[in-house]
Amino acid sequence: MHTVPDYLAIPEPRRAAIRALDRELVPGRRVALSTHMNADGDGCGSEVALARMLMQRGLDVRIVNPTPWPDLFDFLLADGEVKNATPKGAKALDGIDLLIVLDISDVTRLGALTERVRGLSVPKLVIDHHIASDDPAGNIILTDVTACATGELVYDLACVLGFDITPAIAQALYAAILTDTGSFRFSNTSPRCHAMAADLLAAGVDPEEMYVRIYASAPAGRVRLLAEVLSTLGVDAEHGLAWLSMPAGGLEKFDVRQEDLDGIVEHARSIAGTRMALFFRDLGYGKVKVSFRSTGEVDVNAFARQFGGGGHAKASGALIAGSLDDVRARVIAAAQQYLTPTNVHPA
Repeated sequence: MHTVPDYLAIPEPRRAAIRALDRELVPGRRVALSTHMNADGDGCGSEVALARMLMQRGLDVRIVNPTPWPDLFDFLLADGEVKNATPKGAKALDGIDLLIVLDISDVTRLGALTERVRGLSVPKLVIDHHIASDDPAGNIILTDVTACATGELVYDLACVLGFDITPAIAQALYAAILTDTGSFRFSNTSPRCHAMAADLLAAGVDPEEMYVRIYASAPAGRVRLLAEVLSTLGVDAEHGLAWLSMPAGGLEKFDVRQEDLDGIVEHARSIAGTRMALFFRDLGYGKVKVSFRSTGEVDVNAFARQFGGGGHAKASGALIAGSLDDVRARVIAAAQQYLTPTNVHPA
C-alpha cells in the first residue's frame, strides 16, 4: 500500500534556526528588509511575504533595496500596506532596530548598501538558500541550500511561528517559488516545492493570474531586444557550450528595464546538447555581467568562482572587468577547458 509522505515536514535544523531568529522579532521594533541588487521574484516575493508576516506581530517594517523595485513585481505592493523605502537609499536604514537580508549569501551583493550594512550595530539576520560565502550579511542565519527558493524558508518560518498565510502573503510566496524554479522546471523543483505550491493555491493564489502577471505582460521592447540578442547566438557543439551577448545600451535602445533580461539565457540553455549556457551583458563602464546556466552534472557555481562570482550549481553569475569581446573570449576559453571530457564537475 502506498504511503503518502509528509512533504511539508520541516527539518529540525531549520526549526532551530527559526527559533533563534524568532528571539529578535520583538513587537514594536523597526526592521528593514533587503535583498540583492536587481531583485528577482524570489527576493521580492520573500521580502513582501516576510514584511506582511512581521506586521501581524506589530513590527514596523520597511523594504530597503540597493536598486529600484522591479516594475514586474509592483503588484505585490499594490495595496500600499508594505512600505518601500528603497528610493531613500542607505538613509532608510537610519534608526532601525533590526536588519533582515534575504536571498543573499554575500554582503557585497547589497551593492551600494554594503558598507552601510557592514557598519550597522543592530542585529543582522540572513534568510537564504545559496552556498555560504566567507562574508555573510548577518550573524543569525536561516539558510539551507536544499530549499528550492528563499521563499521556501520564509514559508517554513510562517508555519513554525504561526503566522497567518493570507492571500497576499500566499501570492508573494508563490511568486518567489514559481520564479526561482523556472515555473517548476528547474532541477531545484522538489516534491516539497509542489506541496507548498498546493498549499498556497489553497490559500488563495490564482495560478493563471500569476502566469499572466509574471510571464505574459512583457513590453514590446522586450521581444525586440530578445530578437537582437538571439542574433548573437554562438554554439560550440563539441563542448556543449552556447552563449548570447548584449552590447552596452541595449536597455535604453529598446526602452526596457533590467528585469526584462530575466530568462534570456534560458534560450541558449534550451539548445540540444548544451551543458553550459552563458549570457554576456556589457554594462558600458568596463564591466561585463555574465550569467551562467547548466544542465546535467556541470557545476557553474564552481566555474563562476574562477571569475569572482558564484551562486548555485546550475545558475550563477559574475561581474568581470574588461570589454565585451575580451571577457567573452576569456570566459568561453575557460568554459571549453572546464567542459573537456576528462574533467568531471559534479553538481
